[in-house]
Amino acid sequence: MKGLIIKSPWIEKILAGEKVWEIRGSNTKIRGTIALIKSGSGMIYGTVVLIKSFQVTDEAYNQGGKHHCIPGNYENRYKKRYVWELSSPQLYDKPIPFKHPQGAVIWVNL
Repeated sequence: MKGLIIKSPWIEKILAGEKVWEIRGSNTKIRGTIALIKSGSGMIYGTVVLIKSFQVTDEAYNQGGKHHCIPGNYENRYKKRYVWELSSPQLYDKPIPFKHPQGAVIWVNL
């Protein structure tokens, strides 16, 4: 299984079902159930299903605030924006520790 590293507060919003668009600077071909890892914690907090990935226009991004939960004044660090669409969040009762491999920034092989 793949694990996606996500910073707080975004991971909490995803696992609560509030955030269904994870915004990234690149596309992904990964699909299916993935683990969610809280950045800097060394813990897996739950899972989601990564449904699809697509490039999003500025207009669609600006209209999609309810999907990505990013405030309008948040700095855009990407030249191109991609939506990684998520569903079926499952928050674990107790986070599961894992060994974070050196150099892993986005994905971890679990």
